[in-house]
Amino acid sequence: MGAYIVRRLLLIIPTLLLIMLVNFLVVQAAPGGPVEQMIANLTGQGADITTRVTQGGAGENMQAGNKQITGGGGASKYRGAQGLDPEFIAELEKQFGFDKPLHERFFSMLKNYVQLDFGDSFFQDRSVIELVKDKMPVSISLGLWTTLLVYLISIPLGILKAMRDGSSFDVWSSVVIIIGTAIPSFLFAVFLLLLFSGGSYLDWFPLGGLTSENWAELSWPAKIADYFWHLALPITAMTIGGFATLTMLTKNSFLDQINQQYVITARAKGLDERRVMLGHVFRNSMLIVIAGFPAAFIGILFTGSLLIEIIFNLDGLGLLGFEAAFKRDYPVMFGTLFFFSLLGLIMNLVGDVTYTLVDPRIDFERQDV
Repeated sequence: MGAYIVRRLLLIIPTLLLIMLVNFLVVQAAPGGPVEQMIANLTGQGADITTRVTQGGAGENMQAGNKQITGGGGASKYRGAQGLDPEFIAELEKQFGFDKPLHERFFSMLKNYVQLDFGDSFFQDRSVIELVKDKMPVSISLGLWTTLLVYLISIPLGILKAMRDGSSFDVWSSVVIIIGTAIPSFLFAVFLLLLFSGGSYLDWFPLGGLTSENWAELSWPAKIADYFWHLALPITAMTIGGFATLTMLTKNSFLDQINQQYVITARAKGLDERRVMLGHVFRNSMLIVIAGFPAAFIGILFTGSLLIEIIFNLDGLGLLGFEAAFKRDYPVMFGTLFFFSLLGLIMNLVGDVTYTLVDPRIDFERQDV
């Protein structure tokens, strides 16, 4: 197993490079880059031009106060740049690093990443690492507790549905699952806000935020209670939208194993039903559930929480990545992409290792990577 883990870790390097290269080329080819974003801000603010330029946050501040930024500029490769001084456009390109060739920018970015230097945001005047560290507690809180609740609910429920297939319990629980699947998590989040957060009905939970303003002054038990008090509604909304698919996957996996010959043989030998289910069926049926764990965790941790973060006023990584893509904040975009991709690849490896813990018969050493 050790050799397999080493091979997979080495395979992460070219995979991550390919992911970064493809996304780098696609993003660079997309219109509306940071230079065009800055030009749009400048041409729309008039007298505030020099202030905007000096607050770019991409490295050295531009001393544009004494420059003539408008003039007889001709055609430009940037949308909305007509009439701006070409020298001013050149300074903007230098500020954002676009004065260098495409390949040089890419390899310079990789060199900085190896040194754990992810650069500074173009528009927030802060380093990417600082931004990620600030947003991480929200995303980790949502992803960790939601994934834990989804699995704690889905696996036992799916097993019970499989063991009582066709019963009244199976029917009414399926109705609940269908309703949970049909209602998007963000719509359920709005419903929870209206019902429990000071809308037209109850005022039991806060409208947003991860903790209260006086959190630092609270005792440790009070801090824990305050933390979960703020997370109760967003985690509930995300859990409702995520447990239905996993429940049905668990049930179908168990039903498939229950009808196998080895289960019939075990029952014929007089083994206790509990031992048959937990000792034989559970181990085999959980393989497909484990296979989906990395993707489920990454999806809940980052992409699945975007609308929840917006609705509950939680400033996490999902919102950070969305705003960076919208504003073409390249350092934040590529920095978060690198982190997400690396974590996803590592989680896939963790899923494979977990296979062997659930079923020791699986031996990756005898298989190709």
